[in-house]
Amino acid sequence: MAEFAIRQACLDDEDDILRLNAASIAATSPMDSVRFHSLFEMSAQTIVAEQDDSVVGFLMGFADGSPYDSVNYRWFSDRLKRFFYIDRIVVSEDTRGSGIGRALYARIESWARGTGLHWLAAEMNLEPANTASLAFHAKQEFVAVGTQALDGGKVVSMQIRNL
Repeated sequence: MAEFAIRQACLDDEDDILRLNAASIAATSPMDSVRFHSLFEMSAQTIVAEQDDSVVGFLMGFADGSPYDSVNYRWFSDRLKRFFYIDRIVVSEDTRGSGIGRALYARIESWARGTGLHWLAAEMNLEPANTASLAFHAKQEFVAVGTQALDGGKVVSMQIRNL
């Protein structure tokens, strides 16, 4: 497997991020160019994994106090303080299992600790189950603290990790 690097995302990464997000739409929410720009502007961190001059993964998230309109972010916001909400993490299908997801989380954890945050928060699909994401987050020592039913019949596990 080729080496990869983690770096801050920039607006020039838009096409790659939108492509990755669209390929994982069952596990993430839709994001077009307008939504990308809005989220990118208010995100506390958006980072990418780059391999052979190509973006092969990204993570976008929001810190406590953000005006983000996500019902899942708001659920955590009502219960936690000093947290970072991982809104979406996507790794290209052909690079999954190579450590990119772990590296993206390690970078975010280091940043969050450095800024004085106390929690990482994320949700993953229970119905229909995203077994890969549930297993990944268990390995990252996230614990379930609730569930939430969403429009369309989806149910998500609300999970946190103490920093």
